[in-house]
Amino acid sequence: MESSQLLKGKEILLLEDDLLLGKRIESKLEHAGLEVTRVQNCADAERALEEMAFDFALFDLNLPDGESLELLRKGKIPSNTPCILMTGEGGIQSAVESIRLGAADYLSKPFDLDELPVVLQQAQASLKSKRLSEHVAKERKEKSDSLFFEGSFAEDLAQLKKVLSADTRLQSNLPPLLIQGPTGTGKSTYAKWIHANGPRASQPFVALNCSAIAENLVESELFGHEKGAFTDAKEARIGLFEAADQGTLFLDEITSLSLPAQAKLLLAIETGKIRRVGGTKEFATDVRIIAAANQDLREMIGKGSFRDDLFHRLDLLRITIPPLVSRSQDLVMFAEHLLALLAQKYRLPIPDLGKESQNFILQHNWPGNVRELLHELERSLVLCEPGEPLKIISALRAPSSDPNVEGDDWLNPRFCFPEEGFDLEKEILRLIELGIAQAGGNISAAARLLGVPRDYLRYRLKK
Repeated sequence: MESSQLLKGKEILLLEDDLLLGKRIESKLEHAGLEVTRVQNCADAERALEEMAFDFALFDLNLPDGESLELLRKGKIPSNTPCILMTGEGGIQSAVESIRLGAADYLSKPFDLDELPVVLQQAQASLKSKRLSEHVAKERKEKSDSLFFEGSFAEDLAQLKKVLSADTRLQSNLPPLLIQGPTGTGKSTYAKWIHANGPRASQPFVALNCSAIAENLVESELFGHEKGAFTDAKEARIGLFEAADQGTLFLDEITSLSLPAQAKLLLAIETGKIRRVGGTKEFATDVRIIAAANQDLREMIGKGSFRDDLFHRLDLLRITIPPLVSRSQDLVMFAEHLLALLAQKYRLPIPDLGKESQNFILQHNWPGNVRELLHELERSLVLCEPGEPLKIISALRAPSSDPNVEGDDWLNPRFCFPEEGFDLEKEILRLIELGIAQAGGNISAAARLLGVPRDYLRYRLKK
């Protein structure tokens, strides 16, 4: 699209005391489609800014009544009005200060007037990009604020806040963070929470699922490549380390990386420098690494499939997320929280969780953890009748036909006692915990559900 179309109808404040140059600039700007308001001193510019809204500001540095930088220092130019400074010979120091004060760009005199529309377009594109980044950051923050941290989930929040406290004190050169937990427990969600609430919230959050990248492309994906580095490298390309500079690089399923890839990742973390595939130049990067693992890394080290030195480098800060089944007493409350978010997404009224659905939530093993629960609720919400209690689709199936129920659990009709023996005491406690969870934490109600005296429950729990 031509500049005349992109800039047509935009208002620009031109501050230039040289009548001849000012007229030439005004003519060029009007030819590009802009509406020009021209003034010759800082006082008139300040009045114009108070009375009118401008899409751009184009200021000469030295004016009869002072430097136009004073308008930036005083905050007279709105943040959504890109300001371009025109400097004479020897004005580089002032130009650098103008950028520090918020100017979008500067032009050194003499300059080709044909540059003006291009510079204005670049300033406009930069403003849009900044606004988009702010919007994305705001959405990310709103999503992180909607996380559930009640009951046993409060322990997760405590872990997150400890990491956030360390990040806030450091501000830069943040240490790596390792998030461990089974698949589907929300490791990526917690990584985004850390980023959205930390000192790098306004910078990029770049995620890579290591298991989804072919082995021969991992190095190129992480560090970039130069033109001709390999057969399909038709042009140079930056890697994710460069893309995430000053921000966060989230490496999900880091256990999928090969040993050679782990060695290169370790070197990049330790030196803070990367080298593109096929290149000789090193690039310094300041990237916060968050790695997620769904396997026990110490066991992998013992088997020789994960580097011990990389593990210790990543394990400076650690968050461990337990499987969903271990949160039995909070599952119904958590499901209701997720259901409210889903109802908002689909613009539906929030249905009640039926008793049958609550029982299913409490008794199911949730091998897919939070992801499985979320999908069950979403599918059931979409298919349920408006105004009726939510019935989880899987709960309506016959137990023997449910592929998600594990056969080695005694709650399953297909259960067989293991040859190594059965821990009765442990399972009695589990029954009690299920009863208390279903009763909403009420011991007396749980005792009635289980058909035992309340004192029996208290004795068992104390034991």
